[in-house]
Amino acid sequence: MKRKYLFYLALFLYIACGTCFSQVSYAEGGTQADFGVGFNYKVVKPENQKSTVGYFDLKMSPGQKQTVQIELSNGTEHEMVIGVSLNGAKTNGNGVIEYGPTTIEDDKSLKYNFVDVVKGPKEVKIPAKSMVPLDLEITMPESSFDGSISGGIQMKQITKEEKKEEKKAGITNEYAFLVGMILNETDTKVEPDLAFNKAYAGLTNYRNAVFLNFSNVEAEYLEDMTVDAQIMKGDSKEVLYDTKKAGMRMAPNTMIDFPVEMNGDRMEPGEYTAHILVTAGDKKWEWTEKFSITDEEADKFNSQDVSLTQERGINWRLIAMIVGGVVVVALIVFFVVRAIGNNNKKKKKQLKKKKR
Repeated sequence: MKRKYLFYLALFLYIACGTCFSQVSYAEGGTQADFGVGFNYKVVKPENQKSTVGYFDLKMSPGQKQTVQIELSNGTEHEMVIGVSLNGAKTNGNGVIEYGPTTIEDDKSLKYNFVDVVKGPKEVKIPAKSMVPLDLEITMPESSFDGSISGGIQMKQITKEEKKEEKKAGITNEYAFLVGMILNETDTKVEPDLAFNKAYAGLTNYRNAVFLNFSNVEAEYLEDMTVDAQIMKGDSKEVLYDTKKAGMRMAPNTMIDFPVEMNGDRMEPGEYTAHILVTAGDKKWEWTEKFSITDEEADKFNSQDVSLTQERGINWRLIAMIVGGVVVVALIVFFVVRAIGNNNKKKKKQLKKKKR
């Protein structure tokens, strides 16, 4: 009986202390394992597949229309609804290419957007113990072009709770499959080229930073990119903040917001200079750009920087929440222990009666 009470106590504390967020895991590159989600997929490679990779790597022609398929299989005893999302390839601030849904904006150099070229249903229903093809309609631009159009197809089960837009308490693990697609028309080699856009103040992981925004303006991937950046005040040569990162990539016709963290310092308004050196193989791009941080920006980001919390004083609301939580847990423990004690007393009385 004691173990039973302790089990319920542990279960309650787990639920009470759980954080409400959704964690999405991706499987890419032609894998067919279902990771326990009940459905899997298979890329049906057409005759114009250029390579043996697990995603679509297709040789197309101007104006060509083609339907390609991904087979979706449901191994469970109930019907499944699979949400389908088509996304153009983007480059995040870590130099990682994203093929799933993202808030990253399109670059102004993008001429042919993946989501305009490739169309598909938003949902696919798969009966129990069945396979259903996901049809993707490709319509190439009428004009010939060199380089790549790239993107990804995300497939994720839609649950009844998501349909009703209900929020769940606790940690929810969601699994999604991603299949990439690269479309080429010619074998002409395109050399990636970078263009600097701007430097500006912001937050990265809720900490003060300067972002350096530049674009890969050509329709080709940039591989093995290294960024070495320094931030100086005004015309001074003294480096205030610097960052160097290697092994990055950029998707065709995409921008990157590369962060240079301020290492816990308060953001100060004024004039600044950014020096950026980007290398990839034997290619090199270098910029020296001036930018400013306004009083309003400094105040805004300083108030949101979690590393500056102590300077802003005691967060009484947070303390009250913590104290309240501790009191609730203490009361629960008290009542559980009391219930266990009462139960033990009853058992002792019953034993005494039996002995008599």
